[in-house]
Amino acid sequence: MKVPVSIYAEMTPNPATMKFVANKHLLGTGDSAQFNSMAEAKGYSPLAEELFNLPFVNGVFIASNFVTITKTDNLSWDFITMELREFIKNWIEDGKDILVMMPPVNAQPTDESRPAKTYAPSEMDDAIRAVLDEYVAPAVANDGGAIDFLGYENGTVNVLLKGSCSGCPSSTATLKGGIETLLKQHFPEVQEVVAENE
Repeated sequence: MKVPVSIYAEMTPNPATMKFVANKHLLGTGDSAQFNSMAEAKGYSPLAEELFNLPFVNGVFIASNFVTITKTDNLSWDFITMELREFIKNWIEDGKDILVMMPPVNAQPTDESRPAKTYAPSEMDDAIRAVLDEYVAPAVANDGGAIDFLGYENGTVNVLLKGSCSGCPSSTATLKGGIETLLKQHFPEVQEVVAENE
């Protein structure tokens, strides 16, 4: 039996991404999955795999009740938004799997020549994570993205930007003007915030 689903498309601050919001939950609250290629999606997200079959899809980010699509530069959103909206709507209505398994956290794309950095736990981790979850995560999700706390080291907070925040022209301003300022107000020890994928 088909469950009626409505999807609406929403522009994000990143001109290369569009947020497709569903009237039902796709993942658990706080969960998200980022895929930058068909290979990354294989075995984890049947929805993302199918989306990558479309020639204009460059990235797929799935969160609680939305899917953010990154498009290639060769087409305008005017030509593909309706097709993507219908595709996602039909997929959810048919009850097909969105995500069969969460991708491993360390599966973030990295430069092959250097291993992904790991951070030693610090006494500030939980407090920083709590501030990011309360003040930053909802705003970032509103723009079709997510922020993951990676670690704190020598006055620097390291984060990972996902979805529309990854590669967004305004993400540096958000990072420095918003997130860094907020964390400095809460924690005098914080000197800067760095996004690993910027």
